Amino acid sequence: MAADPLGGRIAVVGASLAGLRAAEALREKGFAGELTLIGDEPHAPYDRPPLSKQVLLGRARAHEVTLPRVREVDARWRLGVRAEGVDPIGKRVLLADGGRVPYDRLLIATGTRARPWPVPGQAALDGVLTLRTSDDAAALVERLDAGPRRVLVIGAGFTGSEIASACRERGLAVTVAERGPAPLVGALGGVLGAFAGTVQRSHGVDLRCGVTVTALTGRGGRLTGAEFSDGTRIGAEVAVVCLGALRNTEWLAASGLAAGPRGVACDAGCRAFDMYGIVTDDVFVAGDVARFPHPLFEYQMLSLEHWGNAVAQAGVAAHNMVSPGPARRPHLTVPAFWSAQFGLNIKSVGVPTFSDRIVIAQGSPEEGRLVAVYGYRGRITAAVSVNRAKSLEHYLRLIESGAPFPPGPGAADGRGPRPSVPSDVPDPRLLSHGPTVALTGHLPDRGLTLLRQD
Repeated sequence: MAADPLGGRIAVVGASLAGLRAAEALREKGFAGELTLIGDEPHAPYDRPPLSKQVLLGRARAHEVTLPRVREVDARWRLGVRAEGVDPIGKRVLLADGGRVPYDRLLIATGTRARPWPVPGQAALDGVLTLRTSDDAAALVERLDAGPRRVLVIGAGFTGSEIASACRERGLAVTVAERGPAPLVGALGGVLGAFAGTVQRSHGVDLRCGVTVTALTGRGGRLTGAEFSDGTRIGAEVAVVCLGALRNTEWLAASGLAAGPRGVACDAGCRAFDMYGIVTDDVFVAGDVARFPHPLFEYQMLSLEHWGNAVAQAGVAAHNMVSPGPARRPHLTVPAFWSAQFGLNIKSVGVPTFSDRIVIAQGSPEEGRLVAVYGYRGRITAAVSVNRAKSLEHYLRLIESGAPFPPGPGAADGRGPRPSVPSDVPDPRLLSHGPTVALTGHLPDRGLTLLRQD
């Protein structure tokens, strides 16, 4: 680290939400040195959640959902150029255009990208799309505006379900294919997954669970339909591939850092680990690409694809980059996210997948308004509300205090005790999409095998 923590050179690789908020926080905390932001997209930082919501419904244009600036960052921007590596000895970021960006401290905030359809020839068919960037959203809106006879959504995680919702709101026929047993099951478990499936079908979605798309078919280079593992076929002019995200870590392969498909491992203070598990003091990580331990969840290494986590973690990383050791602080924010789909406002606090039991503490699936509380080993670990978000603040406090599961009478709606049931969190390998919260250690209901060498 530079002798003066408020001086020197800081490079931020990743010019999206986490990178921008970290840069702003660095200036806010008095960093007066040279600041460089590097991003592979040519666009200024923009907001991604509206892309699958307001943008698809025509309420905003894809290239207008910019991120508001909290303050000026007085930075050198290197947009539209990809980082290809890090020289940890010479302390330089290596760029695809041959450029070199020196640093005293480095923040890695490269996020994720959409997982593509795995068959290149089929992925290249006109009409096969993904949704991650503003350019992706603009291309998808153009296709939906053209009024396709049917849209195929491959994967029923949050992004896939929000796209299906937008299609139905537009009056378009939509088929959703999900390898797992229900929509959203990878994030919320079986109870709310079954509820989500009922909601989608009630809105006219042709929902097909427990099946996979075995082939995308085309004619003359254009998508014409799809074949399924159960032997059925459909015709479709548009297919949106929602198979989860890939963390952008390949560029770090020769960096000596603990970087891989699950993200860049770091400590609770956002300091990156090297490949031997030794914490670095000049390389930090924030946002979707980070993989970090959380004491509220038995120090599971979490990888989160959440807006709020990116903002909070960026703030912690920036603080620790310019603070001496005793003044550094950990990233302990409880994960939270939200989704709007099929007339439902779904909000979550905690980690629903870190659970073995669930209880509907308020409302019911039949009412379409509820709060589900999750527990693991007798402790509350998460709560999810459906059209009942005001209750979540109470459950957030219970999670932070390690309150016992099931929750006491003060957390229920007065209908008397309700039985808990298994949360039915599936093995991620059974899904066609990735969870938005990845437990990158072992899942709580599965043993950890240790291989020993004599």
